[in-house]
Amino acid sequence: MSALISVLLPCYNAAATLDASISSVMHQTCANFELLAVDDGSTDATRAQLERWAERDQRVHVLHQRHQGIIPALNHATSLARGCYLARMDADDWAYPERLAAQLAVLETQPDVAVVGSLVRATPVDSIRPGLADYLSWINTLYTHDAIMRSLYIESPLVHPSVMLRRTWLERVGGYVDHGWPEDYDLWMRLAQAGARFAKVPRVLLDWHNHADRLTWSDPRYQRSEFLRLKAHYLQRMLLPRYERVIMWGAGSTGKRLSRLLLAGGAPLDAFIDADPRKAHSVCHGLPVHPPAELRQVWSAGDGRRSVVLVAVAVADARSLIAAQLVAAGLVETHDWWFVA
Repeated sequence: MSALISVLLPCYNAAATLDASISSVMHQTCANFELLAVDDGSTDATRAQLERWAERDQRVHVLHQRHQGIIPALNHATSLARGCYLARMDADDWAYPERLAAQLAVLETQPDVAVVGSLVRATPVDSIRPGLADYLSWINTLYTHDAIMRSLYIESPLVHPSVMLRRTWLERVGGYVDHGWPEDYDLWMRLAQAGARFAKVPRVLLDWHNHADRLTWSDPRYQRSEFLRLKAHYLQRMLLPRYERVIMWGAGSTGKRLSRLLLAGGAPLDAFIDADPRKAHSVCHGLPVHPPAELRQVWSAGDGRRSVVLVAVAVADARSLIAAQLVAAGLVETHDWWFVA
């Protein structure tokens, strides 16, 4: 019987955590799966551990490649996968026993859903820095397709190793692609652009192991500058073609860097808004900076052009305050304004 689910597990020098991770997959309540483990040129005991698992359980298939990184490893595994559903797993994470069954149930009962994630918990608890804690608190509030799409330009709305997706959708958008920025966030963008629908099982199904060597912290593709390049790229291709005029709310570091990228790509940026009184009535990238009190005036200056406000303020606590001001001005989220940070 062909595997219904193919679990994709790229591995590189993961000997310290690999056995626990694979064990969590092998003890799933849903048994109809194959595990495609890709040894990405490891120099530790990873390969030997994988071979032992393959000898023990015929559902485990070990693939080998020279060290090329996560994107070639994932595409290698996908090319040999037999399942119609692809579940991601990392070699240092732990899947709850019901994870595959719960996500399979969503995809089987909701044929319009292309990707289903879950809530996640970071471990060990004493390793969690404030930034990661804030991110997890935020991402674990995004259960529905609408919530995920509304938040798409803020940050990656799904934790990659928590995801199961339809193979047909991954193939439709060309698999994993290397642009030098986060491969998972890039995939969510391309899937959204193609019209995919997202969902999450609204409970924790994955323990996300936090450590200094995790790619999230160590790989250059996950630096803040690369996230901004990705956002600018997809804003200009997915969102901004709908508009004739762009107003950037935020003339701080994030707003400046993102707006510079957008201007370089030809975006019709017209003005800035910033709550810092020291910036009011100054100039940023040659464009005027207005205080929030002048929002209506700035909006009306569009002379009927279809305008959008991009809110690029990195302080999460400020989002609700800014949203209240935009709503009070009669502007509608995802129609007249979007959070992009």
